[in-house]
Amino acid sequence: LAQDLLSPPARAMEAKSTADLQAAIDAGKTVALFWAQWHPGAAAIAKSDLLSLLAADHEKIKFLKVDGDELPELVTKWDVPQVPTAVLFANGAKVDTLVGVTNAQLVARVESFATQAAPAPAAAAAAPAAAPAAAAVSADLETRLKELVSAALVMLFMKGSKTDPFCKFSRQMLEILEKEKCEYATFDILQDEEVRAGLKEFSNWPTFPQLYVGGKLVGGVDIVKEMAEDGSLSDHLPDPSTSLDFKPLVAKPDVNPLHEKLKGLITKEQVMLFMKGDPEGPKCGFSNTIVGLLRDQGIKFGYFDILSDEEVRQGLKEYSNWPTFPQLYSNGQLVGGLDIIKELVETDSLKEEMGLA
Repeated sequence: LAQDLLSPPARAMEAKSTADLQAAIDAGKTVALFWAQWHPGAAAIAKSDLLSLLAADHEKIKFLKVDGDELPELVTKWDVPQVPTAVLFANGAKVDTLVGVTNAQLVARVESFATQAAPAPAAAAAAPAAAPAAAAVSADLETRLKELVSAALVMLFMKGSKTDPFCKFSRQMLEILEKEKCEYATFDILQDEEVRAGLKEFSNWPTFPQLYVGGKLVGGVDIVKEMAEDGSLSDHLPDPSTSLDFKPLVAKPDVNPLHEKLKGLITKEQVMLFMKGDPEGPKCGFSNTIVGLLRDQGIKFGYFDILSDEEVRQGLKEYSNWPTFPQLYSNGQLVGGLDIIKELVETDSLKEEMGLA
């Protein structure tokens, strides 16, 4: 009993390497939360005490936090499409993936995972052995991919869009192309799983973003970055006005009408609050509280009543990967919900975080 009292409480660990996660997977049931500093929702979960509390309640399960920007090889290996995502492992095999996971979803799934029987190791290993080493791209998909990579003279396959890149590497690629003053089109691979998976086989390139010129793969962000640094990238980016022999196909629009509407709303004012009701008549306690916090801080803000437009209400959840309201935006970027705003107020860093300091 004395030894138990002296034992440190179980807590979530930060994966510092591929070996850290693999060691946990090999040891037994494991929950890995993939997150990134730049994503408010994912960062809020990772920096909270949630995983450590779950670890204390479920000592037979290991909990790890994986920074997807620091360990991109794990994002690729375990096919993580976005953050936050929780991946569950048992007997060395992936048994579930929770994409865009929320606190409540994670708690509920861990509760069931704790009592769930793990798959037999032999069965988990047998399935891949019976399958081909690599699934061939179907003829129809190959035709579609050929059209997509040739849809514009310069095509970038990325996570997110030009205005809303969804990972650090996609943002870096955009910055490089903008510096080159290059005309290009983009395709959001998060919106089409068939294209996302198929393009990896089609081009024999396992990660994103991927840059194509004239229908040919140039490479990923590391290669493009090297070419930009040594000055050779401009030689590979043709001037459309002189490329008379290249006739690009008509590109599928890179514009989602709802996303354009949402983008217009979140940038309508420097600070925009999406709430239930209006500042003079909030329709829920959370909206009322956040209005009070903003007024106490002397922050002027515009607002949108999400109860007045169901399309905006549902679309904004997906657009910002934030499932609840209210939502606060500054300069077109999501700051967070009520819990994050409270925390920023308590640490006297709200205005700084919003770019208002």
